[in-house]
Amino acid sequence: MAVTDEAIEKIKGMIVSGALRPGDRLPKESELAADLGLSRNSLREAVRALSLIRILDVRQGDGTYVTSLDPQLLLEALSFVVDFHRDDTVLEFLAVRRILEPAATAMAALKISEQQLDALTSQLDRLGTEPSVEELVACDLEFHRGIVQSSGNSVLCSLLDGLSGPTTRARIWRGLTQEDAVSRTLHEHRAILTALRDRDADAARSWATVHIASVEQWLRSTL
Repeated sequence: MAVTDEAIEKIKGMIVSGALRPGDRLPKESELAADLGLSRNSLREAVRALSLIRILDVRQGDGTYVTSLDPQLLLEALSFVVDFHRDDTVLEFLAVRRILEPAATAMAALKISEQQLDALTSQLDRLGTEPSVEELVACDLEFHRGIVQSSGNSVLCSLLDGLSGPTTRARIWRGLTQEDAVSRTLHEHRAILTALRDRDADAARSWATVHIASVEQWLRSTL
């Protein structure tokens, strides 16, 4: 194992075991290196790597701390990696969304508040019946983000947020080229919202599946 990898594993072990907790400050570099049996250089490289993926927070003049380890913070690294996708993998991202998002929508049907439902309704009302494709896609992202947040699962929310980027261009492309894409999307949004208001988890899951599958089916036919 490379010395930097070994250093990363040892710091990870301290965090997993609870020896270092969220918000804790790491011991001084010289002390930690000696305790872990590492060179200061390999420890420094490990700290740099772990700070890049939001495990550690290096504060100049103050020291190095364990971050909150909040899922949204940790999954920022996923968003960064996802940005490097190739166009031919968009279908794979959509397939993952089709697995996760309907489940999140079904969960939201049982947990979403009336206030959140009213906010989603107002969002659709403001969009109107003939929005531009760009307005529709922006609303689509916010609409689904709001629903997933209402599921109460922060990990699921962060995962889907990170996966949404690659499918944005596909949705815009569909809106520009498929004749009834805008009206279908608006209809599907209303159907999802109705299912949520009815607290019908099965219907919410079904309509979310239809919504994502329609984009996936269109994209598959055009590639």
